[in-house]
Amino acid sequence: MKVLVVGGGGREHAIVTKVHQSSSVDKIYCVPGNAGIAALAECENISVMDFDRIADYALEKKVDLVIVGPDDPLVGGLTDHLEAKGLRVFGPRKNAAILEGSKAFSKDLMKKYGIPTAAYENFDNAEDAMKYIESAQMPIVLKADGLALGKGVLICSSIDEAKDGVRQIMIDRKFGDAGNRLVIEEFMQGREVSVLTFVDGKTIKPMTSAQDHKRALDNDEGLNTGGMGTFSPSPFYTKEISEYCQKNIFEPTVAAMAREGREFKGIIFFGLMLTKSGPKVLEYNARFGDPEAQVVLPRMNNDIIEVMNACIDGTLDKIDLSFEDNAAVCVVLASEGYPVKYEKGFEIKGLDAFDGKDGYFCFHAGSAFKDGKIVTNGGRVLGITAVGKDLKKARANAYEAVKWVDFENKYCRSDIGRAIDEA
Repeated sequence: MKVLVVGGGGREHAIVTKVHQSSSVDKIYCVPGNAGIAALAECENISVMDFDRIADYALEKKVDLVIVGPDDPLVGGLTDHLEAKGLRVFGPRKNAAILEGSKAFSKDLMKKYGIPTAAYENFDNAEDAMKYIESAQMPIVLKADGLALGKGVLICSSIDEAKDGVRQIMIDRKFGDAGNRLVIEEFMQGREVSVLTFVDGKTIKPMTSAQDHKRALDNDEGLNTGGMGTFSPSPFYTKEISEYCQKNIFEPTVAAMAREGREFKGIIFFGLMLTKSGPKVLEYNARFGDPEAQVVLPRMNNDIIEVMNACIDGTLDKIDLSFEDNAAVCVVLASEGYPVKYEKGFEIKGLDAFDGKDGYFCFHAGSAFKDGKIVTNGGRVLGITAVGKDLKKARANAYEAVKWVDFENKYCRSDIGRAIDEA
């Protein structure tokens, strides 16, 4: 069969790598792709938001399945657009992708159906939000309602800081239209855990757990980013917690979406906080996490095409999802200055060091071809992933592999996975 993957980041490189392992796949296409993905797929420089061109390309190539990677096209309705053209698509429709597309919607859904989450209020104008903050308990969390590349969340420790955050989001429009509405919620404390799940509209099957590192600098300092690294599994996500989440969070979310007439088929990413009073939902995403996919998919035993087809056909209950009894760590190599200002166009050297090495992956997030060479083309450039018998070995392997590649202004955090020392 022929498969088209939509997207061009590290998440999509991890998806393409897993799709390439499927015995049922003869040809992979990717739009727009990147220099790393091009080693496994035929890439075409089409924007993920150019729905008509994507549809025409898929029909021209006679693809059997389209896999949509990023959030923007899912929230914008790419799945609906492609299905209307007779194409088979993995990824939620627009009315289901709102689970990620609107934080206000998702918070209201959790409140309505009793799904554990932080206390919150939604605001449509800055004046009301400012007034609320004056009597709120600090610290407090401000979230732009819409999509903001994983950066639309501000944790504020004082009233002045919170008011400034409201100004940034709702008045200065730091995150554009994502700040049309604002969610203000209580600050939760505990361990963060990410759980990706496959969903077929009624059945939900969790993948192995992971933990992301969002801050740009060591010791979780600096600005929020799209993710600076991750590890899997989380030693804090115990069997008891997993069973609680399945019963009280995962299954109720899928059932709630169905009852709202928003049947969800695809991936639901649960961002969880393990608080003293139990696990609570921090956020939902309607697709594979990035870089979480880069540590979860390499550990998955299943044929990903078989699982995705089951999600589309409503037969996920017949799939036995399983993962290797090992661990994986991903360290993101970024351009220094990310996520604010950085240079790109520098040659990436040493990529061939990964050739033929089992258990080591170099997922391209921001790369391109220039004058016959592979160069940096983004803030996050590469995701260096390694597996090991346990988390400490996987972390050691990943940081060893970080040394194999180099480019001018290369930067990475030195403490990815440090939390496992406390487990």
